[in-house]
Amino acid sequence: MDSCIGRSLRTELLLLFFSVVLSFLISFCNCANPTYLYDICSNATLYASNSTYQSNLNTLFSSLSSNANTTSNSDNPYNNATVGQTSNTVYGQYYCRGDLSSDVCSNCVNFVPQDIAQLCPNRKIAYIWYDECTYRYSNSSFFSTVTDSPMVFMSNTQNVSNATSFNQILGDTMKQLATSAASNSKRFATQEANYTQFQSLYTLAQCSPDLSRNDCYTCLITNIGYFPTCCSSKQGGRVLMPSCYVRYEVYPFYESTASAPSPSPIALAPPTRNNGTTPEKQGTSSTGKIVAIVVPVAVAGVIIFSIFWYCLVIQKKKKDPSMENDGNTIRTTESLQFDFNTVLVATSNFADDNKIGEGGFGAVFKGKLPTGQEIAVKRLSRHSGQGAEEFKNEVVLVAKLQHRNLVRLLGFCLEGEEKILIYEFVHNKSLDYFLFDPEKSVELDWQRRYKIIGGIARGLLYLHEDSRLRIIHRDLKASNVLLDREMNPKISDFGMARIFGVDQTQANTNRIVGTYGYMSPEYAMHGQFSVKSDVFSFGVLVLEIISGKKNSSFYQTDFAEDLISHAWRHWNAGTGFVLVDPIMRENSSRNEVMRCIHIALLCVQEDVADRPTMASVVFMLSSDSVTLQLLSQPAFFVRSRMEEKEMQESGSDQSKSRSIPLSLNEVSITELEPR
Repeated sequence: MDSCIGRSLRTELLLLFFSVVLSFLISFCNCANPTYLYDICSNATLYASNSTYQSNLNTLFSSLSSNANTTSNSDNPYNNATVGQTSNTVYGQYYCRGDLSSDVCSNCVNFVPQDIAQLCPNRKIAYIWYDECTYRYSNSSFFSTVTDSPMVFMSNTQNVSNATSFNQILGDTMKQLATSAASNSKRFATQEANYTQFQSLYTLAQCSPDLSRNDCYTCLITNIGYFPTCCSSKQGGRVLMPSCYVRYEVYPFYESTASAPSPSPIALAPPTRNNGTTPEKQGTSSTGKIVAIVVPVAVAGVIIFSIFWYCLVIQKKKKDPSMENDGNTIRTTESLQFDFNTVLVATSNFADDNKIGEGGFGAVFKGKLPTGQEIAVKRLSRHSGQGAEEFKNEVVLVAKLQHRNLVRLLGFCLEGEEKILIYEFVHNKSLDYFLFDPEKSVELDWQRRYKIIGGIARGLLYLHEDSRLRIIHRDLKASNVLLDREMNPKISDFGMARIFGVDQTQANTNRIVGTYGYMSPEYAMHGQFSVKSDVFSFGVLVLEIISGKKNSSFYQTDFAEDLISHAWRHWNAGTGFVLVDPIMRENSSRNEVMRCIHIALLCVQEDVADRPTMASVVFMLSSDSVTLQLLSQPAFFVRSRMEEKEMQESGSDQSKSRSIPLSLNEVSITELEPR
């Protein structure tokens, strides 16, 4: 048994030795070239050699490098600069990892210009990530705003042994870490946690320090939400965005001097001998003394922490009814309910001047609360079909959905026959308002459209997989995607959504709700819907965003074909780029556009099994290194009227199985069914 104890001590000493050696090697390597991770350069905008933009870019590089070399910047390893005027203005920014010295930071920043020259020649927009720093520049300002695209995933090839336990500990640790980093002035934090008796989990999170606390937290939580997609059960992983990034490993990869919460204490019983005698060796005796000191201190710490937690958190929950029910942000209907008089005052008695839209379930009004907060008020039709309790239950469920690409439900009002939903106000109306208007569509260049496509995909992914509920929207279309001040998309109108169980994959209904033209064929014809129904709608919407044309606009003449058929024919003919909206054709990235068309056609394939999940779609959109699968024929469940006429005259019954009535003005079917 003494030999066993000796081996244990030797193992611990070896682990300590290797940790010291690893830390030394890391610090030694920091003196060398920075560790390159990834770069993304936009092909959409190029500058000419020896142009004013290139001169301004060189000045920007010099300015940022000069700043990084100053010792006064060591406590805040971040800076931005702006060089030039009008269309030749260049905006640049870097931020270094919060645990590194100023020398390592400046070394990384100084290394960027020579890498950029090789990796991103003549690009007006570029992002480059190193292990030590993040660097970007653009021809438009991005300071103090969250940029969540493009995105890069990296993962360790090795799997952990106990995936379920590890993923749970990882999720809990990362959420705590996001709060710590957002609250830190450097927008940086590290944290450790024990996940086995002998192994720890090491985590790191950082935002660009110019972000606000709330924006930083939102950015980090968004990143963390992609771990199940990219890195599930892996021993290490990273998600990189321009404004923030997160990383975890099962070995220490950051400087131990960085301020971070201590690992969660786990009291381990000291090794014992079968005969119960005292170990004879001095080494084991000293170990016993250390354990005798450490264990009581650890236990006392746990007790004190538990008391502190009870006083601050549990008691707070008792006082605040909105904090009940398992730690969710939204708990009770009482915390969400608005007084009817408040709604009347906010909307000036539902004045016509405040009316901003008419949805399938009722009118939408703009309002302003006494606090000055602007709101959107949806006054549901009295014939919507929902009872009071069902309505309140739905409100509580939908209010739990919190994602930057979903319109946030603030509350409801229920008085008599009045059923009212209160949402956050989104300033730039809906996507169709811009997309299908000849004058407004000019504001949607390819960069914005690409960003909108990615945002909608991430919103759907959250609904399908990342929220505590599994939501099938069932009515995704351009008019149900709202745009905020920065033209970020927000999916709205959950009046037709269905909530699935965690393990439920498909459901049937006898009442078809939604908008013809966006419905998947299995839903429109057989009432079968699943997450793949939303994927189909997303594919149609992407084709509309790229072409700038309504799906329904293809049915205006006898010789027209539907948008999906139109896209498929051009894709097969090798003329897919013809689909692109002419107003942005010259200034768009051909590779990105063609990739998006490919993804859209994957989404509208007739066989449900052939359509990708939204997790796959998000991954394909964010990584151009992923090879896309071959396409099969999409679902042509709406043929041109001329084709239908020819089929009917020839006596073919094929049209009956692949055609459905059309709704030319995209009016949703609004009959609701109980959930």
